[in-house]
Amino acid sequence: MNELPPLVHNLEPIRHRIADAARASGRTADAITLVAVTKYVDAAMARALADAGCLDLGESRPQELWRKAEALAGCPVRWHLIGHLQRNKIARTLPLVSLVHSVDSLRLIEAIETEAAGLTQSAPVLLEVNVSGEAAKHGFSPDELAPLGQRLEQLAHVEVRGLMCMAGRDSAADQARREFEQLRKLRDRLQTLWPDRLKLNELSMGMSGDFEAAIAEGATLVRIGSSLFDP
Repeated sequence: MNELPPLVHNLEPIRHRIADAARASGRTADAITLVAVTKYVDAAMARALADAGCLDLGESRPQELWRKAEALAGCPVRWHLIGHLQRNKIARTLPLVSLVHSVDSLRLIEAIETEAAGLTQSAPVLLEVNVSGEAAKHGFSPDELAPLGQRLEQLAHVEVRGLMCMAGRDSAADQARREFEQLRKLRDRLQTLWPDRLKLNELSMGMSGDFEAAIAEGATLVRIGSSLFDP
């Protein structure tokens, strides 16, 4: 717990920046969820975040999420998987997470549906979209999503709650904002095309270097790591 005071020192300014960006976009701070990305810190630091009131924690690797979730058992953390999910890791991951941000193929959606049915639980997910078009990135291309609406409506256990993206690795600030705008406009278009049951209320976009631009374009979840833990 010796690390708690500097952590709070970083956490509060970020919360203020989120609130300021929300107000500037005509929303309130509670419309945006801060997901603290803990992939570069240990379980003790993750617990310190929870003790400071930051209960939404994100991990990129399922194995690391499993390990930290076990270490923080009994702590009211809402775990988010923000990295790639392989099908052989679905069964162990689903019972631990509040939201999977990174569902990037219909094949993965179908596998999650099967596992969630076996676990008799719902599986809230976001669809990852490769808005920057980078070959190294996972995600649906924007043009792939429109035809999927009827199939997604038929799923009994997978709950598609919105979309997720990452700005391009080399995108300048103005280009990153255009990519966030692209995701929001795609979500708005899908809401006119897909069945009403698919609400798409969530937009997960923005990280430490660009979360304010993401909020300006409608982000409801921002994934922040380095800004929380840098001295």
